[in-house]
Order: sequence, then structure tokens, then C-alpha cells
Amino acid sequence: MKALRILGIALGLVLALLAAGIGVLYALFDGEKIKGELSRVVLEQKQRKLDIAGKLELSVWPDVSIKVDRLTLSEPGGKQEFLALDSARVAVAVMPLLSKQVQVQRVEVEGLKATLVKRKDGTLNIADLLGSSEKPGGAKPGPTVGAGGTAGAPLQIDIAGIKVANAQLTWRDEKSGSTTALSNLDLGTGRVQADGGKQTLAIDALSLGAKGKSGSDAFELKLEAPRLAVSPEKAGGESLSLTATLAGSGRTVAAKLVLSAVEGNAKTLKIGKLVFDLDAKSGETTVKAHLDSPVTANPEAQTIALEKITGSVDLAHPQMPMKQIKLPLAGNLHADLTHHTAALEFATRFDESKIAAKLKVAKFDPLALGFDLDIDTLNVDKYLPPKTAEEKAAKENKLDFSALKGLDVNGVIRIGSLQVSKLKLAKLNAKINLAGGRLDVAPLTLNLYEGAASGSLSLNAAGNAVALRQNLTGISINPLMKDLANKDLVEGRGNVTLDVSSRGDSVTAMKKVLAGTAAVSLRDGAIKGINLAQSLRDVKGKLGAASGKREDSTQQAKAGDKTDFSELTASLKIANGVAHNEDLAMKSPFLRISGAGDIDLGGGQMNYLAKASVVATSAGQGGQGLDQLKGLTVPVRVTGPFENLSYKIEFGSMVEDVAKAKLEEKKQEVKTKVEDKLKDKLKGLFGR
Repeated sequence: MKALRILGIALGLVLALLAAGIGVLYALFDGEKIKGELSRVVLEQKQRKLDIAGKLELSVWPDVSIKVDRLTLSEPGGKQEFLALDSARVAVAVMPLLSKQVQVQRVEVEGLKATLVKRKDGTLNIADLLGSSEKPGGAKPGPTVGAGGTAGAPLQIDIAGIKVANAQLTWRDEKSGSTTALSNLDLGTGRVQADGGKQTLAIDALSLGAKGKSGSDAFELKLEAPRLAVSPEKAGGESLSLTATLAGSGRTVAAKLVLSAVEGNAKTLKIGKLVFDLDAKSGETTVKAHLDSPVTANPEAQTIALEKITGSVDLAHPQMPMKQIKLPLAGNLHADLTHHTAALEFATRFDESKIAAKLKVAKFDPLALGFDLDIDTLNVDKYLPPKTAEEKAAKENKLDFSALKGLDVNGVIRIGSLQVSKLKLAKLNAKINLAGGRLDVAPLTLNLYEGAASGSLSLNAAGNAVALRQNLTGISINPLMKDLANKDLVEGRGNVTLDVSSRGDSVTAMKKVLAGTAAVSLRDGAIKGINLAQSLRDVKGKLGAASGKREDSTQQAKAGDKTDFSELTASLKIANGVAHNEDLAMKSPFLRISGAGDIDLGGGQMNYLAKASVVATSAGQGGQGLDQLKGLTVPVRVTGPFENLSYKIEFGSMVEDVAKAKLEEKKQEVKTKVEDKLKDKLKGLFGR
């Protein structure tokens, strides 16, 4: 009992001493004096103005701490505000105080606002606070005081935990003129240790989060690292994860990056595995992606390499013919951030397509990109949703080539088999050059519709202009026109040359100002929509009529009718969307056709006069019964929209031509008779 009483007395004395100590501490604590002294030291040593507007409050429970309500810190020189906070609390451990040691237990900050600036000379506006050896312009800094250190000592930190809530951080690069701002930042950590002299940093239980808005989209970022340690000799961590989510009108995005088994030093950093996952949705389209690779980096040289990238991309849309496609990915990436260069190789295979690509970046800004793309077979139409009736009836989209500006791209594309917008192409080889807002595809060679094509294509952002030069040889013209323009007008095989240019903000506008030249040479084909042999037999009947008015005969194009030819040639001069022809020459075993007229490409219609002459008859070519029309020219005018052409046989002009021909024939007959009679009289006169 005596021992317990002694222990109780001792405990009471200790409590009394602690109470007395606390009382003395409160009595001696002078917040205003401390504020003034802090402001003076910061101004003298850092040339920054520290303004503590709120009161300094002392607390001894549950730990010894100092709290301030409002504080601002200026840039060096005191002209602009660098940092501001609404409140802050710094707690220290009690027991070390008994040994006259100050050990920060916890730092809590509310409403922090700070602006970090990278000056044009490359220095940071916080260099003096980090213990940097130089100031802008090479001046030596004033003395610094680290935690528990002396003047001139580098910054040292040992804090049991940090909590920052509702912070705002702005990063400004004066050299590039760029500014990035983050708001609603929350930061939490376990123990934080840093030594500016040894250049070491260790953080436990790091957690950083940010929420905000960009336009109508809300986003959230979160960074977590259970343990992170960095030093010149070694750096490492158990894992590091970064997640980002975005939600807006009709779209959501969730992305996650995880780095595991991180180790290295200032010259070499190895990441056992980098994993990236993406889950995004926009309207009815969903995209899911997964990529992983080991990573090797050199922080000093600022190089990074992902030697073995594997993963996949899943794309789904209810209107796609196959609803969903999955693309496996494999490749590698090397980047040199110091020299702004990078190289990427990847390969993928989906459905019937096998794709291999190489990309080389010679410069990041402005982008200078080289590439080599190889695809064995690709059916683009298979992966695009069919157009609805509303989309077909909607106003056509505007064309804008301004995206070509500011890019420097060159490369090669090779595709073994390609279908796009119903066009079927093979062995496509194209050399791409994009610079100064102009895209040139030259040479451009490919096989199509039993023939081949070679030439060039160019797009120019200046004036939204396009130019096409192509020589098509051995082409089967009918399937080409059907797939290209859904037109069934002519059959045959041969050559087509194009040299055209235009400009405008839509396809319709470009058609209306199209200019250039074109030529066609076909063999063993047919003109679709009219059977001239049958039409000429009808002509024969009308001309043979004893009396009656002979009116022009008009008929619409008929799907089953056609006029065969063995040879067809024509050249066209195009101006303001109208192609004019003067030299049509078409031959068949019983016909010769010439013609002249206009094809209005912009208006989608034509007005053309063809003149057909019977030169011989052939039972095998539908020429039966046309003997009486041999030598006669039959005018046929083709008019109307491409979708509904009409053919009119102009009897009026043809009958007039027949009458003139008969008159000339009669004149020749009379002349011959007169000459014969004159000869007979002359013979009688001279007796011969």
C-alpha cells in the first residue's frame, strides 16, 4: 500500500508539472511576435513576403500543434502572389520535446493555392525553397534553414503524415506559353522523408486525388503508391496506380495505369510490368483496351523503352455488321524525350486482315512523322454501319482540309486487297507526303476491275483544293461505274485518263467547279439503255410511210436495251463542272456513231447529240432489214438526269437531210442526162 501511495504521489507531481508546463507554455506563447519573426526571416533569407492574416493558435491536445487561419507567400521580390492557404495545422510529437527535439508529427492544409512557373531560362520559381545552389541569372541564394538545420543547409523533411484538402495548383511554362490548372486536389500520405543534400525522397501511403470539370464533362483523377523511395543510387516502389474517369453528355471514360516492381537509380529505371486498361463509351459505341509491357528508362538521358507490348482493343457498335471486333496487339516503343524522337512498331490481326506498321517521330512539336503501313487485305465496308434513310436524306457533310496544316508526315502504304465505298482495289501502293498544309499521294498505283491505274492525288488546305491525275489501262468500265457511282451506262474494256482539279467545302460544290481533261478508249462493249438497231428499223418504217406527219420519236432508257460497239473513243474538256465533247467515234459492224454535247457533272444531267450512220448490215449484230438505210445519218439526242436518260430520234432534221440528199441525187441524175445528150449531139455534128 505504501508503494502505491508513493506511485500515486509521483504521478500527481508529474501531472502537476505537466499542467504547470502547459500553463507556462500558454503564458509564454506570443502569436503576434512569432508571426512577425517568421515574416522577417522569410523576407531576409528568401526575399519573399510572408503575410499571416489569421491568428496563430496553440493546442496541446491530442498533440502539441500550431494552427493558422490565413496565409499568403509572394514570389521572390514580393511583387506577385505565389502561394495562399485558408488554414494550416502543424503538429509535433510530445516526447521528443522533453529532449529538446522538434519532430513534426502531422501537417494539415486546407484551401491551398499555388502557382509553379518554369521561366524562360529553365529555372523554377521554387528553386530557392528547394535549396537550389543558384538563382535566375546565376546569383547565389541567401541562407536557408532546414528543419533542425543551420543557415545554408539543404532542405530536410521528416513528417509522419501530410493531408492537403481542396487545393488548386497551376503550372505555367513561360517558354512555351502553356498553362495547366488543377483544382479540388486532395493529398494524403504516411511518413515523408526528404533530404535535399542527399537528394533522397521516401513516401509511404501516397494518395493524390483531383476532381473538376472541363466544359460539360466532369473528371476525377487518383494516384496511389503504398511505398515510394527515390535516391541517386536507387529508386523503387511496390506499385503505383493512376486512375482517371470522365463523364459527360453521352460519353464516359475510365482509364487505369498500374506500374509494379519499380526499381532503379538516376541512370536506370526498370518497371517489371506496366498495365493500361481503358473502358469508354460514346453513344452506342464502346471501346475496351488492355495493354501491358515491361519498361526500361534512363531518367538522366530521358529515354524510355517498352520492349514487349501485348494487349488487345475491343470495339463494339450495334449497327456494325459483325457487332463487335477484337484487335490483338503486339509491338515495341522507344522514345528519346531529350531529342524529341520516338519509334513504334506494332502488328495486329482481325477477321481476315493482317496489319503491320512502323512509325518514326523525328520531332514532337511540330509533329514530324514517318511511317510504313502494310495490310494484306481490308474490307472497310464490312466494319461500317449501313447508312439509314435519315442519314442518306440529310445534308451532306462539309469538307475541311484545315487539319492538314502544321503537320509533317511522310510514309508508304501497301494494301494487298482493299474494298472501300464498294470499290474493289488490289495491290495498292502509295507514297504519302504531307507538309505545308498540302497532302501529296504520288506515286499512287493499284489494280482494279481487270486493269491497272497509276497517277497521283493531292489535297491542299489552302482553298480546300483537290487534284487527281490517273491513267487507267485495261479497265472493265461497267463494274467500275456501278461500284463508284451506281451508274449502269456503258460496257467495255479499255483505257481512261483523268487530269482534273477542283475546290470547295462539299462534294457537290466541287462537282460544280470541276476543271480539267479526260479521255476514254474502249473496245468490245455496249451503250446501255437503247437498242439502236431496233430504233433504226422503226425509222425505216416511218420513212417508208406513204404519207402522214413524221414526228420525233422519244424513248426512255430501258434496262435491257443496249447497242454493241467494237470500238469507242472520246475526249472531254471540263470547265465549271461541265464536260464538253466534240470527237465521239463509235464503231460497230453496221454502225458508225459520232457526236458532240455536254455532260453536266455538277447538275447530274446531260445534253448530247449523237449521229448514227448505217454502213453495213450483219445478221449477227442485229442489223437485219437495214439495207435501205445504208448511208443515212440518224440523229439521236440524249438528255435528262443520269438516273433517267431519254433518247430522242430527231426525224425532222433527218427527213430534211433525206430530202436534200434526194434533191442532190436528182440534180446529179439530170446533169448526167444533159451531159449524155450533149455528147450525142457533138458526135453527130463532127460525124464521130
